[in-house]
Amino acid sequence: MNLQFKPVEAEDISKIAPFYALRPNKTCDSVYLDSFIWRNYYHVKYAISDGKALQFLMEKDGEPFSAMPMCKEEDLPHYFQEMVEYFNQVLKKPFRIFLADEAAVKYLKLDPEKFEVREEEDLKDYLYDGEAMRTLAGKKLHKKKNHLNSFIREYEGRYEYRTLCCSDRDDVLGFLDEWWENKVEAAEFVRQLDYEVMGIHDILKNCSVLNVRMAGVFIDGALKAFTIGTYNPLENMAVIHIEKADPNVKGLYQFINQQFLIHAFPEKPVLVNREDDVGMEGLRKAKMSYYPIDFARKYGVAQKDFSL
Repeated sequence: MNLQFKPVEAEDISKIAPFYALRPNKTCDSVYLDSFIWRNYYHVKYAISDGKALQFLMEKDGEPFSAMPMCKEEDLPHYFQEMVEYFNQVLKKPFRIFLADEAAVKYLKLDPEKFEVREEEDLKDYLYDGEAMRTLAGKKLHKKKNHLNSFIREYEGRYEYRTLCCSDRDDVLGFLDEWWENKVEAAEFVRQLDYEVMGIHDILKNCSVLNVRMAGVFIDGALKAFTIGTYNPLENMAVIHIEKADPNVKGLYQFINQQFLIHAFPEKPVLVNREDDVGMEGLRKAKMSYYPIDFARKYGVAQKDFSL
């Protein structure tokens, strides 16, 4: 086994980015930024195999797991098996994938005698129609459009939508500190949010090399909302990783959501992935209120009957 795993660092992004979007995959993991945001939470390491596949080694609750290989679809069986052998022979552990995308699971047709495949219901990503999200047209989204128009009317002349860059770091960090102080959530979710905040700090430190899309809304000169996204060219899909706004400003979420898609994604994505709801009822309600057209389902894969 000649796989050499190393921690994901900002300077590695140019090396690993080309491996994403090589095969059908509508999850938020189909773009590189998710691996970067959660690299400390999951202790993310990567290896490049044969110059053709990106392999991952991660850890949760002290146990190793992997992700589906990032490679061309026809190469999936080979590189999937490579990781099975790495776990069995090198780590002396049964092979596990925490979040496998549906397209890969269907393509591999894994033998149920050898692998247990179970859908992670709470971790499916919400997929939306890009045009509907840009226009908020139609009866279903009428309430969202009203909130947006209400924001524009109330704050006319006082707000500014702006593309953010590295020099806006202090504004974002200041807003983030304020936003974090007002959060009251379940303990494990708070731990995840803590790592998400760390991930945002890392993005802002390295935004010049990460090639991410960022925007913010300023009211009376103060940052009141910001968002970060990336683009999957194969699926013509925008992935919205981060969206934070002052909850006391009515219509602000609707405004930044729409404006970011209009201004930061000239490709006019057909799909918008707004990630999962981590099983939180409040988040689920908020995401369902935009009427998703589909879900990017994810699966746990566990090798059965492994013995040394």
